[in-house]
Amino acid sequence: MLKELTCIMCPIGCDLEIEVTDKEIISITGNNCPKGRDYAWQEITNPMRNIATSLLVNGGDQPLVSIRLDQPIEKDKIFKVMSEIKKVQVNAPVKIGSVLIEDIASTGSNIIATKNVQKRENYVI
Repeated sequence: MLKELTCIMCPIGCDLEIEVTDKEIISITGNNCPKGRDYAWQEITNPMRNIATSLLVNGGDQPLVSIRLDQPIEKDKIFKVMSEIKKVQVNAPVKIGSVLIEDIASTGSNIIATKNVQKRENYVI
């Protein structure tokens, strides 16, 4: 079977053709560099993805903090990870780069904050 992919490892976007039989790669063509070959190999044998989303913040000057994984996870674990993320709320303040969830869904990847959220100031009038 012939599978077609567009390489995303650089701006060129090579059109890759991968000849596959029962998860065994016979050939990879169309790549202009070794990165394309590595990308095709990874996509066929064990596709990985990164996630960027947001978490609710309690007591913050903003209601959400943007987050991402610190390393890619297996593609088939995305829904499990998103389900776990949905259950979590964090308390302000949140500092950029902070690990908010360790080893999410036993993937080995951590959830980290990608922006700062300050604690909301309460004023008594």
